Amino acid sequence: MLGFVTQKERMLAGQLYTADDPELQAELLNNQLWLTRYNQSHPKERDRLLREHLGSVGENVNLRAPFYCDYGYNIELGAGVFLNFNCVILDVVKVSIGAGTQIGPAVQIYTATHPLDPEQRRQGLEFGKPVTIGRNVWIGGGAILNPGVTIGDDAVIGSGSVVTRDVAPGVTVMGNPARPGGRIA
Repeated sequence: MLGFVTQKERMLAGQLYTADDPELQAELLNNQLWLTRYNQSHPKERDRLLREHLGSVGENVNLRAPFYCDYGYNIELGAGVFLNFNCVILDVVKVSIGAGTQIGPAVQIYTATHPLDPEQRRQGLEFGKPVTIGRNVWIGGGAILNPGVTIGDDAVIGSGSVVTRDVAPGVTVMGNPARPGGRIA
């Protein structure tokens, strides 16, 4: 017999869960309070605040405010990661960003998704798929990374691109949906 599984445990495992669960709502509120502190803080205090709240933070990370996320504890940032203004990370499951990656303004990284079955959506169910971004990746401003994608080391994502599938190491993609090819100025 399986033991009792909380909605948070289901969420973290990428299973269907209900986001209106009281435990998750309390964690979302706690995260909102942290985001307010972070986004209003002096830049010299931000490293301490990131280390206090995110899953892991490498050396020399620069995450410019304002920044938005769901929970924070599912985010891992490698050394030298840079996120410009207005980035959004929906981190219902793990988001891993490799060392030296540079992310432009208003980039959105989604792990949260919803079932295709309309009855499950009516029940308020959702689930997550992890996003992994390799080392030394450049993601142009306004790009969107959909749930479950992996971006290989040294890849480039053009500004405004919508990444719907994995990107191989060293490949440049652009467009909606993002496809290999072209030059980025």
